[in-house]
Amino acid sequence: MWYSNKQQERLLAGLPQKGRTQTGTPQGHSTPRTGQEGHSDKSMKAKTNKINKTNVARLLDKAGVAYELIPYEVDETDLSAVHVAASLGEDIECVFKTLVLAGDRTGHFVCVVPGEHEVDLKMAAKVSGNKKCDLIPMKELLPLTGYIRGGCSPIGMKKPFPTYIHESCLRHPYIYISAGQRGLQLKLAPQDLIKEAQAEVCALYME
Repeated sequence: MWYSNKQQERLLAGLPQKGRTQTGTPQGHSTPRTGQEGHSDKSMKAKTNKINKTNVARLLDKAGVAYELIPYEVDETDLSAVHVAASLGEDIECVFKTLVLAGDRTGHFVCVVPGEHEVDLKMAAKVSGNKKCDLIPMKELLPLTGYIRGGCSPIGMKKPFPTYIHESCLRHPYIYISAGQRGLQLKLAPQDLIKEAQAEVCALYME
C-alpha cells in the first residue's frame, strides 16, 4: 500500500490514518452526517456496500485506482457544485465540476475546474489549440457524453475527449468529481484522475 509522507509520519507516531482506509480506498467524512452519534464501523460499512457502482467506478476498479463513492442529497432546483460541496461538508475548492466545450479548430474538449469557478474561455481556447471556444448547449451533453447535467464525469464518456484540469487540483490530497450520476460523488487523488482521464494540468482561469 502506498502512503504519503504525512501518513507515514502518522503511522510512526501511532496516530490513526487520514485519507485512506486499510484497503487503500480514500475515506469519506471523519464524522458521518447522519443525525445520530455512535454508529459502529460495521453499520457504516454495510451502508457503503449498498451503493451501486457506476461505470466510472468500474473503470477505476479495472485500472486499480483507489477511490470512494460518496452519496449526497440531490436538489433538482440546485445542481451546482456549490450545493454538492455543502452537502458533503467539504471545501468547494476540492469539489470539481466537469464542463464540455467546443473549439473552432479541435472540436470538443473537457475542462475540470473547482466548483465555484468558471472557465476563462480565452485561456481554455489557448491551451486546447483553438482560436475561440464556448460551452456546448445543454441539450447536446447527453448525446455527446452519455451524461446529464449534475452527473457529468471526466471519466467514462461515450468517447474520449482532450481533457484539461485546473492546476489547483494538485494542492489537495484528494478531490471530488461526479461519479457519473446525480447524487453520487467520487473521491480520489488528483494524480489518479489526471492519469485515468489523460488530462493536461493547466490554468483555466485567473486566480
